[in-house]
Amino acid sequence: MNNRNLKNNRIIKHIRRIPVIVSIVTMFLLIYDIGYISQSDNTSLVLNIYFFTILIGAISIIGRYINPKTRPRLTILPFDIIIVSFLLIPIYQYLELYFLQSLSLFKQIFLLYIAVILVSIRELSAIKINFKKAILNPAQLFIISFLAIIVIGVILLMLPNATHSEITLIDALFTSTSAVCVTGLIVVDTGSFFTQFGQIIILMLIQAGGIGIMTFTSYFSYFFKGVSTYENQIILSQVTNTEKIAEVFAIMRKIILITFLIEGLGALFIFQSIDSKVIPALNQRLFFSIFHSISGFCNAGFSTLQNSLYEGPYQFNYPMHLIIASLIILGGLGFPIVLNLLRFIKAKIVFFVLGFYNKKRQQYIPRLINLNTRIVLITTLVLIVGGTLLFYLFEYNNTLSGHSFGGKVATAFFGAVTTRTAGFNTVDTGLLSIPTILIFIFLMWVGASPSSTGGGIKTSSLAIAVLNISNVVRGKSRLEVYNREISSTTVNKAFALIVLSIFVISIAIFSISFFDPDNSLLDISFECVSAYSTVGLSRGITAGLSLASKLVLIFTMFLGRVGTLTLLIAVIKRGRSETYRYPSENILIN
Repeated sequence: MNNRNLKNNRIIKHIRRIPVIVSIVTMFLLIYDIGYISQSDNTSLVLNIYFFTILIGAISIIGRYINPKTRPRLTILPFDIIIVSFLLIPIYQYLELYFLQSLSLFKQIFLLYIAVILVSIRELSAIKINFKKAILNPAQLFIISFLAIIVIGVILLMLPNATHSEITLIDALFTSTSAVCVTGLIVVDTGSFFTQFGQIIILMLIQAGGIGIMTFTSYFSYFFKGVSTYENQIILSQVTNTEKIAEVFAIMRKIILITFLIEGLGALFIFQSIDSKVIPALNQRLFFSIFHSISGFCNAGFSTLQNSLYEGPYQFNYPMHLIIASLIILGGLGFPIVLNLLRFIKAKIVFFVLGFYNKKRQQYIPRLINLNTRIVLITTLVLIVGGTLLFYLFEYNNTLSGHSFGGKVATAFFGAVTTRTAGFNTVDTGLLSIPTILIFIFLMWVGASPSSTGGGIKTSSLAIAVLNISNVVRGKSRLEVYNREISSTTVNKAFALIVLSIFVISIAIFSISFFDPDNSLLDISFECVSAYSTVGLSRGITAGLSLASKLVLIFTMFLGRVGTLTLLIAVIKRGRSETYRYPSENILIN
């Protein structure tokens, strides 16, 4: 009897795998169908496979609720109802066309594509994802996830229907790395070289690279399954910089929701700022808005325009510039900062409402704005204000000469913001004065904030370095800010990040100067800092670089996104903490 039950359980287990296998196979077929020119003689076969996958997926979702052992949580029910309801649309249309013997005339092919993607996401989310710390540490897992997305991006970008003309392997690798690392440096024009399908691929790579593919996959797996191992939570808490392990999935949910909310609002505002005469077609205007909103929030700097925002009517569209600048700032602050600010705003609203109804009631508000948020916000404000003023002064009679007073201020503000790892440009970077270029290099080197979509040494590292210098000058042994003491570990890490960034950038400059000696040292330095800090601003030399120099920039972009320190942690074995201490001795420094 036991053998019979065991055999039945094995059969049921194999049956449950069928929807997953079918979904995976169909996704490869979908990629082939979209990426290559479909032949007229296999259209019916492809549509039949799509229909079969959708039907299997709908049966699989409904079957989970019939079996008590596999029944999902009630919170999943609304999503499954929506998915199944959507699946019924192409199923009905397919059957109608089938009985009418007009399958080749199926016009709602995009509904089939969406339905197949939904089924695949639902089935793949049911797969157990277990991260084994004994095999891969969080740093190694983080790096591998980015490498995997880059490789997938290369394959997709090399599909014939992704480009108007054939793309080389190195250019596909460069574009994929730039998109995943949210850099924005390009070797081919995004708007004219890639088809809309190719641009959608780039957009997906930007989104996956900005938030992190591990955040997406892990959360959706947890959402649909409702459980996760303790080991998974530990690793994900280290990847997402979550202090409390129990809150890791709640934080991931907030990150995803906030991202989509900000990007959605950004797309809406950009859409409203564009004149219908500039982009007459509604679908093109909508795609333009979505593309630049995601690219802005993820600090990618990719644009479908040939000269970025320095083109025709877009150059003087100051409302759109301010919207994109706001997206860049929000994306560059980092998710912990945004969550902390939202918590603070929520507490203030609650306090105001309670005080309005009961003015005599005294309510204690704890210290909601933590030290990390204070440092990041102040440093960001100083860099933006200082960058705006210096840009305005040095470029007043140069690149800003064609703008009004308000336009000059808006353009200078955008220039100070975009150098913080975004990469959009509203002026010709080739015409910038030497002092402005040096300011840009410094702002790019600093970059965004920790746990953000941007790169650079981060604002907190700069702040800690400045504060530590002040401490040394004043002869203080402890680093204290806002009635809090910053640990020596944090100071050491900031110092390591700064030194490693200078080392990597120097190696990159030296290498490109060797491979392409015809380019000026200033232009090469600008390009290397832009690559390492995942900015994407360029002096126009990237496309003309040699194969070796492009490989150098690819590696520099990757190091800038994953972090040099993270890479070293991934490849170097961690030492054990010792209980003993040797006698201390001073070394002469100055």
